[in-house]
Amino acid sequence: MEWLLGLLGGLVGGNLAGARTGVGIGANSVAGAVGGGVTGAIIQAATSGGLDFGQIIGQVGAGGAVGAVLTALIGLMRRGRGTTVPQGHGRAMSH
Repeated sequence: MEWLLGLLGGLVGGNLAGARTGVGIGANSVAGAVGGGVTGAIIQAATSGGLDFGQIIGQVGAGGAVGAVLTALIGLMRRGRGTTVPQGHGRAMSH
């Protein structure tokens, strides 16, 4: 159950963080959900069963935060690859 809460939090966090990256809603959703789901699985493995209100809020918040960070990193990496052509490596010019 905890991984599902993390996944949902990551989905939201990924889309909030990815709104400025220009990667797209699909990629933001996938990256956020993966980050949140993994976070949820880790928290579930580290804690014993049973959820109270505070744990639910923490789970969704942690999933959202990790999902947002992962989405932002992917956006930065994609932006780092860019579409610029280095000087001297473009089309050959005729004189």
